[in-house]
Amino acid sequence: MENNLTLIFKAIHFAADKHRGQSRKDENNTPYINHPIALANLLTNQAGISDVNVIAAAILHDTVEDTDATVDDIEDLFGRTVRDIVIEVTDDKSLPSPERKRLQIEHAGKLSHEAKLVKLADKISNLQDIITSPPVRWSLERKREYFDWAKAVIDQLRGTNEKLEALFDKVYQQKP
Repeated sequence: MENNLTLIFKAIHFAADKHRGQSRKDENNTPYINHPIALANLLTNQAGISDVNVIAAAILHDTVEDTDATVDDIEDLFGRTVRDIVIEVTDDKSLPSPERKRLQIEHAGKLSHEAKLVKLADKISNLQDIITSPPVRWSLERKREYFDWAKAVIDQLRGTNEKLEALFDKVYQQKP
């Protein structure tokens, strides 16, 4: 258990350092690190996931995409398994946003079980944030579009985890 906790705290520390100075797009400028921690919380406390690699990957899921962290950094510090999960859920930021969104839908069903869990938690967390602390400049239409796009991604993940899927459906019902 100690090694598991060590890896989790190491991931939190790394993600907090890499996301330092970043904030969510809400009116409170919520520290970005709250988002990956929310994923870890959803996975452990809502879905009962205890796989340390999944939890660490959830905490690290945006570091390669949104910071100067590299895939090699993740592998060196957290191992190949965590790296592989992070790679699976990382968008290619060199592509335009509509293409990235299309690819998320297309690839979601092909992800590993572990990456599907992270993807489910990510979409749940994002929808919850849109409901409680929406991005400042998002119109009602944009919020609704995000909800529908997230559902299209999650529909490709059905059969992964009943608890997370039920939670997603509950949150989705609160669509603005």
